[in-house]
Amino acid sequence: MASEELTKNIAYIALVLLFFGMAWFIAKRAGENRQSMLDDAAPKIAGEDMLDGGAKNPSQFDEPDEDALEEMAELLGEDDDDES
Repeated sequence: MASEELTKNIAYIALVLLFFGMAWFIAKRAGENRQSMLDDAAPKIAGEDMLDGGAKNPSQFDEPDEDALEEMAELLGEDDDDES
């Protein structure tokens, strides 16, 4: 059998190696996370970012409704009341 001193030394060596391995892993992940954050927060260049979404029913915009036509007439100064 191995002596108690040898067993302790082997355990200490294993724990030290495990500690450095975990420290390396944490440092590596922290660097990757930091780089990911910097990439996400970087200024966007037109055309490089993909925008999600869209109208649920895009055909609803093909023909304007009465309220929209009245609002456009007001904005353009083409009220029916002004012409009379």
